[in-house]
Amino acid sequence: MSRVVLSVGADLGDRAGTLRTALAALAADGEVTSSGLYETPPWGPVEQPPYLNVVAVLHGGRDAAGWLTRAHELEQAAGRTREVRWGARTLDVDIVTVVDDEGIPVRSDDPALTLPHPRAHERAFVLVPWLAVDGDAELPGYGRVRDLVAALDPAEVDAVVLRAEG
Repeated sequence: MSRVVLSVGADLGDRAGTLRTALAALAADGEVTSSGLYETPPWGPVEQPPYLNVVAVLHGGRDAAGWLTRAHELEQAAGRTREVRWGARTLDVDIVTVVDDEGIPVRSDDPALTLPHPRAHERAFVLVPWLAVDGDAELPGYGRVRDLVAALDPAEVDAVVLRAEG
């Protein structure tokens, strides 16, 4: 059974409803533990509304490619379109890390699925909710999530605000 960490966000429509629907759908894939819903400023060069983000940790029967397929299915079900990179979206599901059924972190340089996520270590909107779910979490190749959060700009960390329990 693999373990996957997903960063899930939305900044269009009923953000909280969309995230809760995605989490409920993920429950069909295995045991899910999720953070609360965190409001965060948008990331990237495109002007857009604030995001709601959640981190979900799942134990399920998929491999890394299977989790990517599942992420795309969830985005499609939420009406996601891919018109502008880092633009506003109804649902964004990023795979942060996958640990295989033998407990070995999956590494991938495939442009379709780079693992661990190449920018997760610098994103407070991923790390803060993940730390809330798992105080001992580690991002393979980067270290303990607690230490990564401590190394971020405090203003970025403070901008990740818990809005609702998951």
